Amino acid sequence: MKIHIREIDHVVIRAVDPDALTRFYCEVLGCSVEKEQRDLGLVQLRAGRSLIDLLKVGAKIDRPDGGAPGAGRNMDHLCLRVEAFDGEALKAHLQERGVRIGELGVRYGADGFGPSLYLFDPEGNMVELKGPPQGAAA
Repeated sequence: MKIHIREIDHVVIRAVDPDALTRFYCEVLGCSVEKEQRDLGLVQLRAGRSLIDLLKVGAKIDRPDGGAPGAGRNMDHLCLRVEAFDGEALKAHLQERGVRIGELGVRYGADGFGPSLYLFDPEGNMVELKGPPQGAAA
């Protein structure tokens, strides 16, 4: 059997303050709340065709061996593919909202080389916004 990966289905981010992260991912990055399971400590956000799950540290389904956020990284960064990529406009949008921004550059992703911008969410997780590949039709 060969496994064929099509795309990221979801990413789970352990959060000290899921409400702050929900606001960040929805208000700043344009996600929307898809499903809330507060009894489990879980908020699921729609990010295009994928989900970003925010799991409250210490919640019912949090793993006891997860450690404290900020004490180490469970992932390096989350990359979100965006359309109509305008690096300067994205930087201005994020700066207006007080977001810590990393480097704007050209990086390799699932569709080849294209523009990308690093930024950080309120709990210090790095997020990459990735535009269409170079040479793609506008």
